[in-house]
Amino acid sequence: MGIPATMGADPLSERAAMMRESLHKSQTITDNVVSILGSFDHRLSALETAMRPTQIRTHSIRKAHENIDKTLKSAEVILAQFDLAHQAETTILRGPHEDLESYLEAIDLLRRNIHFFSSSKGFKSSEGVINHANGLLTKAISKLEDEFKQQLTTYSKPVEPERLFDCLPNSLRPSGSPGNQGDASGNHPSHSHSEHHNNDAEAAVYTPPTLIPPRVLPLLHDLAVQMVQAGQQQQLVKIYRDTRSSVLEESLRKLGVEKLSKDDVQKMQWEVLEAKIGNWIHFMRIAVKLLFAAERKVCDQLFGGFDSLSDQCFSEVTASSVLVLLSFGEAIARSKRSPEKLFVLLDMYEIMREIHSEIEMIFKGKTCAEIRESASSLTKRLAQTAQETFGDFEEAVEKDATKTAVLDGTVHPLTSYVINYVKFLFDYQSTLRQLFQEFENGGESGSQLASVTMRIMQALQTNLDGKSKQYKDTALTHLFLMNNIHYMVRSVRRSEAKDLLGDDWVQRHRRIVQQHANQYKRIGWGKILQCLSIQGLTSSGGSTVGGDGGNSSGVSRALVKDRFKIFNMQFEELHQKQSQWTVPDTELRESLRLAVAEVLLPAYRSFVKRFGPLVENGKNPQKYIRYSAEDLERMLGEFFEGKNLNEPKR
Repeated sequence: MGIPATMGADPLSERAAMMRESLHKSQTITDNVVSILGSFDHRLSALETAMRPTQIRTHSIRKAHENIDKTLKSAEVILAQFDLAHQAETTILRGPHEDLESYLEAIDLLRRNIHFFSSSKGFKSSEGVINHANGLLTKAISKLEDEFKQQLTTYSKPVEPERLFDCLPNSLRPSGSPGNQGDASGNHPSHSHSEHHNNDAEAAVYTPPTLIPPRVLPLLHDLAVQMVQAGQQQQLVKIYRDTRSSVLEESLRKLGVEKLSKDDVQKMQWEVLEAKIGNWIHFMRIAVKLLFAAERKVCDQLFGGFDSLSDQCFSEVTASSVLVLLSFGEAIARSKRSPEKLFVLLDMYEIMREIHSEIEMIFKGKTCAEIRESASSLTKRLAQTAQETFGDFEEAVEKDATKTAVLDGTVHPLTSYVINYVKFLFDYQSTLRQLFQEFENGGESGSQLASVTMRIMQALQTNLDGKSKQYKDTALTHLFLMNNIHYMVRSVRRSEAKDLLGDDWVQRHRRIVQQHANQYKRIGWGKILQCLSIQGLTSSGGSTVGGDGGNSSGVSRALVKDRFKIFNMQFEELHQKQSQWTVPDTELRESLRLAVAEVLLPAYRSFVKRFGPLVENGKNPQKYIRYSAEDLERMLGEFFEGKNLNEPKR
């Protein structure tokens, strides 16, 4: 059993011995490799040390090549800039006339060139190049200014009146030939005013004229941009203002606008001044809605992108023309007030209100603020003066001290003047309501207009009552008042004043007319009717006649004859006098004649029938019974005709 165990251990020992031997060899190899690698590391370090100067020289050479490349590229860029500058200089020296677009491109190129060299600090000659380029740019901008001025002047022409009229709505175009200054200027008296026409004017479409051809505006815009970029903004404004303002003034002058001072206005005859005011109203519409609107459009297009510059140029171009127009309005508004000026003041106030929105829109911006304020100030001044003139008129009517009486008792000129005045006022109802809203506190504007109208009517009546006392004949006093108040009533009934004053006013004054007619009849015919009464015909003495059925019993023939003589004399006197009196209204005249006839003729027929036989049986009866009832009726038909004293009697 022991022998096998010994045999099994020998192979293991051998293997272990072999493994120890292998490990020993591996360690020896490893040590050798480490030794070899250490030798390599030492050699590589020595090699690296030997190679470092070579590496440094190679890097320097590479950097030098890179610097040379950069320098060459920079030189190419600089040379290219010199080349571009030369090209720009050639174009600029040729001037803008041949090719303006290329000229503008050359200026932009030159600016970029200056910017390039200004940024190239390391370039030794950059200062000289920049100075040369700036000098060239200054010359270029100078030529550009000349070109801008020439182009603007070439295409800026006054607008002829006929062309402006074509831009107006049809309802506002002159009815006559374009060359007729009276028609062309829109001269229209105040009485032609109508609110319907005024509303049409507000709603009408206006077509502003083209002041500068559209194809030229982009070019002018580019020129303006270059001048602004060159810092020549004020020079640009001056050129634009001087050119366009003179053209605008010439357009208005051709239209008929005049420079009139306050003294000029005050010295004018009213008829001349009224015509000029009518023209001014037309001029304001054309100026604001056509010329100024067109001028604003040109400014906005030409100075697009520079709003404040556009506003400034527009303000300076239009300032002088606006001043001429507004100063005339101010002169009228501040002139001595008189009733006939009320309607033109209202016309002027209306046009200023009509163009208010356009003025606010066209004259926008801070630089136009003064113009807007001036227009607003004129509107307020006109409103105030019109309102004061209205008050003056009411007072003037009541205090009118005209001593010239109408001898025939007809409608007094003051009455027709006041009534026409009031009727004209109703063409301005909306305008007057606006005035009352501005100047009156509380109350409806319509009721205020009615109140003012009633006060004017009452002032007229008060004045007429005073004028009626100038007549020595009381009958004529009542005839005068009857005529005048009837004229007032009839005029009110036929106008818009009826709706405002009301039926009560009309009916009350119709009763007043009837009262004066009755008073005329009582006073004018009472005395002659007494001649036809039986009272006082009986006499205790003298010749009496009876036998006629008791009708004339106890009546003195002498007294009857005397009555006939007195009647004839009084009637002839009345006929002579009252045929010179006037009742201008046909219906009223016939009514008054009929009222007299209804009293006189029956009384005369009765008197003749009753007492005529006493005279007819005596000598010369025709001496006493001179007229038949038919004769009297015919002669009554001649009353109130306003005959001249020198006319022959019928």
